Parts: sequence; C-alpha cells; structure tokens
Amino acid sequence: MFTDSHCHLNHLDLTAHDGELSRVIDAMKAANVSRAMAIMCDFAEHDTIKNIVDTYGDETLNLGMSVGIHPCEDVSVLQSATHERLTDMAASDTVWAIGETGLDYYWSEDNKREQQASLARHIHASQTLKKPLIVHTREAKHDTIDILRAEKAEHGIIHCFTEDWETAKAALDLGFYISFSGIVSFKKAQSLRDVARQVPKDRLLIETDSPYLAPVPKRGKPNEPAYVPYVAACLGDLFGCSKEEIGQLTTKNFENLLAQYA
Repeated sequence: MFTDSHCHLNHLDLTAHDGELSRVIDAMKAANVSRAMAIMCDFAEHDTIKNIVDTYGDETLNLGMSVGIHPCEDVSVLQSATHERLTDMAASDTVWAIGETGLDYYWSEDNKREQQASLARHIHASQTLKKPLIVHTREAKHDTIDILRAEKAEHGIIHCFTEDWETAKAALDLGFYISFSGIVSFKKAQSLRDVARQVPKDRLLIETDSPYLAPVPKRGKPNEPAYVPYVAACLGDLFGCSKEEIGQLTTKNFENLLAQYA
C-alpha cells in the first residue's frame, strides 16, 4: 500500500534489528510498505545497492534503485559522472531513476560549477533513458530551477522538499512531482505543511530519506522505510483523509511517474 520513494537501504542503522537487513525488510512488509526505491549517491555504492534489490525484492515488496552522484560528493566524483557512465550503469530495468543529483550550497559553495555541470549531465542521462530524475536542492533553489528549465528537464522528483510554494510551483510547472519526508511532520515545519496543502494530489509523493529525518513520533531515532506511513498520516491530516488513502494515492502517483515514458 505504501511506497517509500527515497531511502538509503545501504546506510540504515541496523542496531534495532540485530544487525540484520532482513529484519528491516520484514518491518517494511509488516508496515504495508510494498514498494521502495533505494537511492545511490556514489558509484562505489552501486553493487551493494543492486545486491540488496536483487536479494530482497519479491512479490510482496517491489524494490528498485537509482543511479547517480550526490552533489555533496568530491569534485573528482562529480566529474566522473559522465553521460556515458550514467547511461551505461542505469540501463538495467532494476534502475528506476537517475540521481540523486542536484545542488547543495549549504555544505559547499566552492564547487558550484562542478555541481551544476553534474546536474546537467544527470538531466541528459534521464532524457536519454527516459527515466525520472531525482533532484536534491538545499540553499540553491533558484539555480536548481534555472538549470532544470535551461536543460528542459520535465520528468522527475524534487525529493525531501523543504522550499517555498514559489519553488514548488516552478517545479510542478516543469512536470515534476514533489516528495515530502518526515520533515513535514516536525513541529516547526508549519510553513512546509502550508506548501504541501497546495500541491496537487496527483503530484504528491512520500519518502523517508532513511536513515535520516525520522518523522514524528519517531523523531530522534534512526529512520527506516517502515516509518513512511507516518509521513502519509501527516499528509492525511492536511488533506482530511486517512494515511491509507495517502498511501494508495502516492503509490499510484509513483507508478504514473515510472510509467510516464514506458
């Protein structure tokens, strides 16, 4: 019923699961999480993530992955994300999307040019393979939208959205989906909830971004995909419906995203 559109399965804190990823998977199934996308941030992660997807995906849990380089990686890693390498690595059917890519000026403004060039190459790879783009943006909303527009990006997700309505509207106008993480449930995130209310229901997605940003009432604990129903519950409160309805809605939206160019 629930789809976690963005999780880092290879970085999860397994302490509460006796060090066993299989128990995380069991918890996902118990929470009615039936689909999840495992996100790659560095080429070195590819084989580990692929093994997780191949090992644990089954008829009750549909697992896929992304291929991409996070904007906070070193310059040499950003530069290694060539169009050819991205498209070759992402050609498999188990790869659902390109990213996460984007711009992050919070951690570093010294490599702006490399981040911007990497984002453009990811956009082109997404266009070549006709797979959605996963965009990370932090303190770089104007440059992010400008590059998406300039490169004619129109198929993807603004993940872990934390920006204002102006940015959401610009992304929606380009054709992007808006994905909300546990941040939307935080007590001080009222302005973000106000934005979420304005997003068309057919463009909403939910995610954990686990192991980070656990939603209320799990805030402060290591996050995991089994907690994505709490994000759904928060959005359900905003839209006056149940978490199950949000789960069904966002799962259908994710299916539509993947099928857009199928």
